[in-house]
Amino acid sequence: MIMQDLKKLINKDKLPKHVAVIMDGNGRWAKSRGEERTFGHKNAITAVRNVINACNEIHIPYLTLYTFSSENWNRPKDEVDTLMNLLSETLLLEAEEIFTKGLRMHVVGDITKLPELVRDQLLNVIELTKNNDKGNLILALNYGSQKEILKAIKEISQEVKDGKIDVDDINEKVFEDHLYTKDFPPVDLMIRTSGEVRISNFLLWQIAYAELQFLDVLWPDFTKDTFFQCIIDYQNKERRYGMTSEQLS
Repeated sequence: MIMQDLKKLINKDKLPKHVAVIMDGNGRWAKSRGEERTFGHKNAITAVRNVINACNEIHIPYLTLYTFSSENWNRPKDEVDTLMNLLSETLLLEAEEIFTKGLRMHVVGDITKLPELVRDQLLNVIELTKNNDKGNLILALNYGSQKEILKAIKEISQEVKDGKIDVDDINEKVFEDHLYTKDFPPVDLMIRTSGEVRISNFLLWQIAYAELQFLDVLWPDFTKDTFFQCIIDYQNKERRYGMTSEQLS
């Protein structure tokens, strides 16, 4: 089925507001072609463009991409260096395109540990796009959900200690206000490529009621069609939030 047919099957009234993607499988894609893992990362940029453009075309307002986890620093140095260089090159090449599409870029995670050049480029794109309102592109960089949750707990604990809030005032909203994602809605749909069925420390709080899709597709092979099919599958699910089907209807 061609891309245009899939797009026509999407119900524009039942779109997810926030889609998050674990972009996995670059290394295996490269190895299957007799190449080094870094070759897969270099060929993943097309898939990144595909998912951004697909979201933009059907007007999904929030897209979060798991770009580099806090655990990824443990990978071989040459692979980490390649990832940082690719991020730098991509920001330079795609900044104008992101701006032209009207997307606003955000970052979640501790970017203080990123190379200074990459950090400066990120901040420049964030500043360039801060007034855009056609959609939000969120990069999870040096991000780990457990550390994010611990950060929130420490900050709230300090506020209690300082007498700024009472323990009884702590609720879901207070907690969420201390997460990196405090300005974004909860995730409706989380997609992971590569066939692996795990969350990998990604948005653990934010995906509490998300639909989860695990695809047998390696990330460099991810197309617009792949994404549109994910949206169609999402729309065929009944989201009950703890209620029964009868209550919803």
